[in-house]
Amino acid sequence: MEQISFESDYIEGAHPAILQRLLETNMKQVSGYGHDEFCESAKAKIRSVLCLDDAQIQFITGGTQTNQILIDAMLKQYEGVIAAQTGHVNCHEAGAIEYTGHKVLSVPQHNGKIDSRELKQFIADFYADASCEHMVFPGMCYISHPTEYGTLYTKKELSDISQVCREAKIPLFLDGARLGYGLMSENTDVTINDIATLCDVFYIGGTKVGALCGEAVVFTKQNMPPHFENIVKKHGALLAKGRLLGVQFDTLFTDDLYFKISSHAIKMANELKAVFKEKGYKFFIDSPTNQQFIVLENSKMKELEKKVRFSLWEKYDENHTVVRFATSWATKKENIDYLKSLL
Repeated sequence: MEQISFESDYIEGAHPAILQRLLETNMKQVSGYGHDEFCESAKAKIRSVLCLDDAQIQFITGGTQTNQILIDAMLKQYEGVIAAQTGHVNCHEAGAIEYTGHKVLSVPQHNGKIDSRELKQFIADFYADASCEHMVFPGMCYISHPTEYGTLYTKKELSDISQVCREAKIPLFLDGARLGYGLMSENTDVTINDIATLCDVFYIGGTKVGALCGEAVVFTKQNMPPHFENIVKKHGALLAKGRLLGVQFDTLFTDDLYFKISSHAIKMANELKAVFKEKGYKFFIDSPTNQQFIVLENSKMKELEKKVRFSLWEKYDENHTVVRFATSWATKKENIDYLKSLL
């Protein structure tokens, strides 16, 4: 077998149903910039799933663009965004948030998650500081679900964070780049309806969950910033052929495709997890989603790299490294079987 990959969840192109729909609609003439029948149909289907008729939805090209645009658009010029030390916007966005003039205000992480009590204390400490006018104000709270470590917030944890944000009068923004994999985990009590209720804005990730590209941003409280399309374009993320995103999300939210393919990724992750357990490997963290973090002995890691691609995560000690194996909507059982034979 040629080299197989568990490097990430966006190494394949797109689900065949999306490619087929793009072909079927290819020659239809529609207006640009997301003002087309496919985008409108996709928005209607998403609102129906959310049970939120007045949700405001905007499709954006990718996750980094979405994070940067939302944070920049929703913060005042003197505000920053609170995120976990390991949060994506703090670690893996190449300074995209800071590039807009907004600081990421990091707080401690617990298996990738923010603690509501520490969040509340962080905000209280800021306003108790007599020099706060010389500091960056906390203007938003950012979380991701799943987190960078594949972990999930419970409904209680999410509710507590939401309450802190409401009391502080700052929006709660949930990064859903891998949202489907979080929602379909067997170890979650959080639904997409809970997220729509508890968050001020979130997005439904497409890039990592079966689409060629694209994220669906959902403003849940009639709180879309004025002229948001203008802001998206200013950031260089407004597609003239907005239909590309509309067709994809319309397909993903037809006959529960988004949830079905996310469920497949979780099934494959569970099989992957079972293989590593059977072979006696050490887990760096217990992830209930599609990202699995394994501690590999360095010589074994070098041996595996010849036939399997995975992501290097962090140094564990002088002789071991934490690596990430990710499954996706497209993961094949035969690849997991092949990996098992190599372990």
